[in-house]
Amino acid sequence: MSANGASGGPRVGHPHGVRRLRIAVLVKTNAGGTWLLPQVDELRHRGHEVTVVLPAGAGRLTDELERRGVEVLPSPYDFTMGWSAPVGLLRLRSLLRRLRSDVVQYHLIASAYAVRLATLGLPVCRVHMVAGPAYLESGLVRSVERVLWRLDDVVVCGCRYASARYGELGCPPQRRPVAVYGVDTDAFSPDATGGDQRAKLRAELGIDQSAFLAVLVSYVYPPKRLVHSGRGVKGHDVLLTAWRTFRRRHPDAHLLLVGGGWTAAGESYRRQLAERFGVTDDPGVTWVESVPDVRPCYAAADVSVSPSLCDGPGAAVEAGSMGVPSIVSAVGGLPEAVTERSGWVVAPADPAALVSALDAAYRAWAGGTLPLRGRLARRHVLASFDDLRAAAEVADIVEDVAARRR
Repeated sequence: MSANGASGGPRVGHPHGVRRLRIAVLVKTNAGGTWLLPQVDELRHRGHEVTVVLPAGAGRLTDELERRGVEVLPSPYDFTMGWSAPVGLLRLRSLLRRLRSDVVQYHLIASAYAVRLATLGLPVCRVHMVAGPAYLESGLVRSVERVLWRLDDVVVCGCRYASARYGELGCPPQRRPVAVYGVDTDAFSPDATGGDQRAKLRAELGIDQSAFLAVLVSYVYPPKRLVHSGRGVKGHDVLLTAWRTFRRRHPDAHLLLVGGGWTAAGESYRRQLAERFGVTDDPGVTWVESVPDVRPCYAAADVSVSPSLCDGPGAAVEAGSMGVPSIVSAVGGLPEAVTERSGWVVAPADPAALVSALDAAYRAWAGGTLPLRGRLARRHVLASFDDLRAAAEVADIVEDVAARRR
């Protein structure tokens, strides 16, 4: 979940004279995935022709791309592996040939499988963008990727963790560079939402103005059979378990969960969690299913929590950009989003470790030192996760790989 989008500001041009490229960007969602907007903007700013291929129908990503004047085409393949998959892949191949794409850039693993198969034998440059590394936790998927990454000209990893995992699969360093999915540090800043947002949102949600407020911003994804023994990857159950213990120690604390279920299966799992942990009847927990803008939720919070079982930097980067320190699991790219002085890193799937980190954050809050951690979190994000700088790095990689391919 994010209100992230591209903003104005200085652009970093490519140092070499690069001819205009025809670039097709493909992603399996038209609702999420707004993190690709700065990359599309940067490529177009450099004069490249960009067409985005998305699932058919309305969606937030489709709307935002069209508002920017980007050509959006419906994907003829629905990203499923049913009986109609061969026909869908052939139609996708025909579409990419018709676009005469020099580069196909694809986000999310289902998109990668589709493009790799649909472009076999075509003279295109394949740029695989790894938004999140969770799929690499599956032994079956790793076995498949050990072979199929070789069809990618480059695997652009959104965190160092993903790059290391592809290294374990035999991918050489020059073909697995790291370029983060950044955050709009102008839009996500402590001053962007106005000074009254903290008090205003708390009043709207009935949260005490003097409470210690922890926030988890994330959709609820349904458990997967192939990873983490069928547990939800975002760790909502871990946090809710820890919160019971933590709040008994600190009755003035409140937990804000922001995000509904991703797909009907995710919503079903969210309801199961709410019932299992008695969220409806718990005065110390508020669960908001959907908000048009997550920034006020961060502005109202004292600490952000990302208890995922595997994840990219994600919400911790948004929170840090807003000047909010984070507690994150020691998995995936999450530890890269914090420093020792700006947040806490805890063992995954360990409610007791999470309680200890929440205790530490509470002590810092009570002692008045938590805002300093927030300022250091903001500094870290500015240095490492600014979206314009990150988009420029991706554009450089695309141009370099296309030039080498020619």
